[in-house]
Amino acid sequence: MKKVSAIGHFGYGHNFMDGQTVKTKTVTAELTRRFGKNQILTIDTYGGAKNLIKAPFQVLNALKNSRNVLIFPAQNSLRVYAPLLAVLKGLFNDRKLHYAVIGGWLPRFLENRKRLAKILKEFDGIYVETQTMKSALEKQGFENVHIMPNCKNLKILSEEELVYPAGMPYKLCTFSRVMREKGIEDAVSAVIAVNAELGIQAFSLDVYGQVDNGQTVWFDELQKKFPPYIRYAGSVDTNQSTEVLKNYFALLFPTRFYTEGIPGTVIDAYAAGVPVISTKWESFADIIEDGVTGIGYAFDDPAGLKSILADAADDPARLVSMKTSCLKKSDCYVPHTAVKLLIDRMY
Repeated sequence: MKKVSAIGHFGYGHNFMDGQTVKTKTVTAELTRRFGKNQILTIDTYGGAKNLIKAPFQVLNALKNSRNVLIFPAQNSLRVYAPLLAVLKGLFNDRKLHYAVIGGWLPRFLENRKRLAKILKEFDGIYVETQTMKSALEKQGFENVHIMPNCKNLKILSEEELVYPAGMPYKLCTFSRVMREKGIEDAVSAVIAVNAELGIQAFSLDVYGQVDNGQTVWFDELQKKFPPYIRYAGSVDTNQSTEVLKNYFALLFPTRFYTEGIPGTVIDAYAAGVPVISTKWESFADIIEDGVTGIGYAFDDPAGLKSILADAADDPARLVSMKTSCLKKSDCYVPHTAVKLLIDRMY
């Protein structure tokens, strides 16, 4: 009998770097470190809808062979795996069910799904990324919600390793999936507009990340508009993110997803001592201390980014002074700290 069965998108045989896969692997790796490899069973849900026909057998396998079952589903998978676990747990009454939520979408998703909400209220634990999410679910009657911040196993710079800008152009970057919804186009437009208004090349912009499979045509067209100081810089392996990001003046996160949880890209930036300029999405205040580790602007006001950049060109010291605060904040998002509550509840 194993300690934990982890059901999630591991994507074995592929190099997925999206937030769901990274968190699934990171949390499972920490469980493995704490309990031992022979105490962890991993079940890969990669394959989309075609894989869901395997779900009943995967759930039975997990319940049969472990004391704790932990799931990391996206929206479609949640509607399949949660009911199956609830039904089949009746055959294994001493099992514990845990749900690690990825992102910030769950509270709104459950508002009109009362049956699914009722099932999840019977889980032993639901682990959300922010206090905002916890409060929202408690308003829906949940009593089993706990906070487990998103986390990454990164090299955190020391203060001596911080890299300070030598002058203009100040280097900016985005470091997320490359898609409209992450506000990539907003970042590009803001940098072009500020440089044009100032009449100098105050900023450069590097766009990092995997291009969303369904948006390659859009991004190809966007790249045609890039001036020389904006470029697509490709993808970066997770274990190299700190070394890449440390050279930047600020990370831009102009997300259009209001229900983000704790984005991995912000954790990457903190570990590199890089402040974040971001839209104020729903859980913004749970991770970014406005004026301390970054600067936020109204979610529905893309022009706010241009305004912040114009101010930063005039007073770069304000952002530079945030670098040490970012390093200190990164301690909250290391796996052994973030996953401790979940591990304690598995005993």
